[in-house]
Amino acid sequence: MKNPKSILITGASSGIGEALALEYADTDVILHLSGRNKEQLSKVSSLCTAKGATVYDKIIDVTDEAEMHQWIDNLGPLDLVIANAGMCKSLKYHYELGRHTKEIFDVNVGGVFNTVHPAIEKMKERNKGQIALISSMAGYRGMPSAPIYSTSKVTVKAYGEALRGFYYNYGIEINVICPGFVRSRITDKNKFPMPFFMEGPKAAKIIRNGLEKNKGLIAFPWQIRLALGGVVRILPEFILERILRRLPNK
Repeated sequence: MKNPKSILITGASSGIGEALALEYADTDVILHLSGRNKEQLSKVSSLCTAKGATVYDKIIDVTDEAEMHQWIDNLGPLDLVIANAGMCKSLKYHYELGRHTKEIFDVNVGGVFNTVHPAIEKMKERNKGQIALISSMAGYRGMPSAPIYSTSKVTVKAYGEALRGFYYNYGIEINVICPGFVRSRITDKNKFPMPFFMEGPKAAKIIRNGLEKNKGLIAFPWQIRLALGGVVRILPEFILERILRRLPNK
């Protein structure tokens, strides 16, 4: 969708969410921004306001289904919703696999559901709107270096791809975004080389351009997309497993 006027972004207090808020901020734009860090979210809101946008920020936990539904239901019409909030923690520091899995999935999958579901209901009333789900390049395959994180992103990717076709006749555009390494709180913790590392503003422009063209899958940088989407799929599984086992833990 070109020139959306009313935009909601979760996880807007840092990283890609912050970069997207600043990318879309303009004099005729209303931004609904959510996050859990009050100080950081206020800073982002102030920067967007300085660019002329009307900003409403909300401290909210995306895992709280009832609160998320109430918040989104009470907003006016939304042109664009970006389900961006996410988290990543290394499994090596969490020895209870079940607890670790639930914690990651509650945010990365449940948080997406709690954003997308009420947004779709609002957009169905107008037969108009766009929803972007932030997955990851790690969502192309289950990764031993980040087994739970990558699986959560695989889920988000598949969910968005499926919903895109299902809601086509409702006039709702649904897009999946798979970024590579983009500066954020998550990448700040990585202690290993990150190929084709990208700053937030550049990533935000790529995402906006893809959304304006209604691309079903916005995956970047192209070099990593080629490797994961092409080369990896044609390698024999036993070779692929050996390569992936040697990747540093995320």
